[in-house]
Amino acid sequence: MTKKDDFKIVFMGTPEFGGVVLEELIKNGYNVVGVFSQPDRPKGRGRKVEPTYVKSVALQYGIPVFQPKSVSKAEGFETLVKLNPNIIITAAFGKILRKNVLEYPEKGCWNVHASLLPKYRGAAPIQRAIENGENETGITIYKMVEKLDAGDIAIQKAIPIDINDNFGIVYNKLLELAKEAVLEFLEKFDSLTLVPQDDSLATYAEKITPQDLKVDFNWDAIRVHNKIRAYDPISGVSCEINSEIVKLFGSELVRDYTTKKEVPYKNGTIFDKNDTGIYVKCENGVVKIKEIQFPNKRKISTIDAINGRKLAIGDRFIET
Repeated sequence: MTKKDDFKIVFMGTPEFGGVVLEELIKNGYNVVGVFSQPDRPKGRGRKVEPTYVKSVALQYGIPVFQPKSVSKAEGFETLVKLNPNIIITAAFGKILRKNVLEYPEKGCWNVHASLLPKYRGAAPIQRAIENGENETGITIYKMVEKLDAGDIAIQKAIPIDINDNFGIVYNKLLELAKEAVLEFLEKFDSLTLVPQDDSLATYAEKITPQDLKVDFNWDAIRVHNKIRAYDPISGVSCEINSEIVKLFGSELVRDYTTKKEVPYKNGTIFDKNDTGIYVKCENGVVKIKEIQFPNKRKISTIDAINGRKLAIGDRFIET
């Protein structure tokens, strides 16, 4: 088993996913000598500049933080050399590392990625896995190379995606798995057997665009369901009803209607309700929707929307 003192770590990350991995390393006594993160950016309605999640974690533990435009050039690389790490660990950093950085540390550069590589290389692996109806995902730690998410695999751990799991549920499962995986990776570092990725099996998780955040109830019910849950609770998918653009959350695939009942309504029509949500007709099936967000309002339950006469049986969702 590798000793903790064998590592002199520089960590690179930006959002919460990276911050959780960083904090797990710190809490378990690993020597993190410096942290790189993307520049702070304005957030929220007030557009106040706030530190990245990773930066906040690092400062909490007194670890120096650096936010250069590039780690691979000029001041960024000079800073890295001064820190003189023997290993670099990244998690959701969001910047490309060039050959000079990848080859600098003696023990290599390693990335913690939220998919079962070679599937879902790229920017949005969790959302794309759910959107495509995958029944599992996981965490892969691999040795970084210049090609995106293509390096040899050191550790890979899988979790199931249940049929009604949304992004938030899967993300939280993966946070816990990432913490477990990074500790196992370092503990077993000297005895790891690296496994090359099969590029012929690679798929890509493209960056999310505004078009991705739209739903069409003319799709099959399973596709509608997967689309809604892939972006629940962030950022929500939109459609139009009663001349308003709304966002939908809390989708549930309704098996009994799908298999036993014919629903004589146009796709997108609210045709039934119960105490927990509204039933909406799709092509070849039905989904239940539990929450809705009207323009410039907070999310509310669809039953509250019905009771408040914002929705009614017979109203129809249409694509924007």
